[in-house]
Amino acid sequence: MSRRLRSACLRGSMVFAALLVWGCDRTETQELRAYIDEVKARPPRPIEPLPEIQPVDAFIFEPDGRRDPFVMDTKTAAAAGADNSLAPDPLRPKEELESYPLDALRMVGTVQQQETRWALVRTREGLIYRVRVGNYLGMNNGQIVDITDDAVRLTEIVSEIPGDWRERSAELKLTP
Repeated sequence: MSRRLRSACLRGSMVFAALLVWGCDRTETQELRAYIDEVKARPPRPIEPLPEIQPVDAFIFEPDGRRDPFVMDTKTAAAAGADNSLAPDPLRPKEELESYPLDALRMVGTVQQQETRWALVRTREGLIYRVRVGNYLGMNNGQIVDITDDAVRLTEIVSEIPGDWRERSAELKLTP
């Protein structure tokens, strides 16, 4: 195809596209203006009244036999002030697997290396970590206390009320 012929075809296509867009724009604009005029010609509707506000019964606090809400309960204060040796060490650096909840971790095997038994733990992303007794797992300060061929047993330290810590047992079972 010659250069002139291509140029003429291109110009013709552009003129056709411009006419097509101009025609569509004109039709849609006329329809839109007709709709706006119709809406403006409608009579205004009355505004609905606001709903009636129901009065609220006042509550008068009578402290007879009730605890002062601005003073800490003696049981809570004693628990918070007690020297609880179970409390986790806040200065201990966190291990990688402590950022996962226990239900997101799977035991996939064990490895024996000299006198040390390691458990292989897989994360939900598919990464496999090697852990041993004394390492930490899970988000509740769970420390591994035993590794067998079919489970990793750990002891977690959880808080029931602020300052009151208790131990609970948990385990990861071997999954195929």
